[in-house]
Amino acid sequence: MSYENIIKQQIINWIPVFLKPPGFFEKTSKKISTKINTWIPQKVHNAITAAVKAIVRTTLFGAEYTPKGKVQLGLTLEESDKKAHETLSLYQKIATAEGAGTGAGGILLNIVDFPALIAIKLKLLFELAHVYGYNTNEFSERIFILTVFQMAFTNPDQREQLLHTIQNWDEHKVKWISDKDYYQSFDWETFQKEYRDSIDFRKLLQMIPGIGAVAGALANYSIVEDLGEVSLHCYQIRRLAELA
Repeated sequence: MSYENIIKQQIINWIPVFLKPPGFFEKTSKKISTKINTWIPQKVHNAITAAVKAIVRTTLFGAEYTPKGKVQLGLTLEESDKKAHETLSLYQKIATAEGAGTGAGGILLNIVDFPALIAIKLKLLFELAHVYGYNTNEFSERIFILTVFQMAFTNPDQREQLLHTIQNWDEHKVKWISDKDYYQSFDWETFQKEYRDSIDFRKLLQMIPGIGAVAGALANYSIVEDLGEVSLHCYQIRRLAELA
């Protein structure tokens, strides 16, 4: 069996797992996160939303996350996957170190950790785009990166729709030639809320005195791991579609 067929089967097996409804643990952690969020002052929520908005604006229009290396053209899917796993491993180490540092620093540093972790993950996605042969100077590729990010951390009700977008990206990307339209229509509040809901339970453990550093390191590692799994499959889906 060819490598491409092996990956196709892996994706077929992964999709039902990814789309399954939330279980008891997910529902319970959601309730806990929602309750604790009510204790956080509104000005903190506003600050986080503003930070997320700034980060997403940088993703769409800035050069901060653009990899220094060239787009890696001409690689086989197997070669791209190998480099992608190496890149993911590097960013898991970076996120783990960042989580351990802020986890040991108390609540204020944990608030700083929230946008910092988003930035690490977006840098990872920019690197992966180049590994799979896609130029992040193109606006549509930046939309793809944000779509992958949303897909990894959105609520289960939205996953199928976002997966359909990824599976039909060539049709979808023509809608986003204009950066102005996308930026004006972007739902900032929902974006940051769904992201927070998906990671809050793991990150809340980071605020517990005595275990914050360990919890922060483990939380960041697992969160980047989740993103890595989704992003690799998304880029594999694109590459396989191009080979078809």
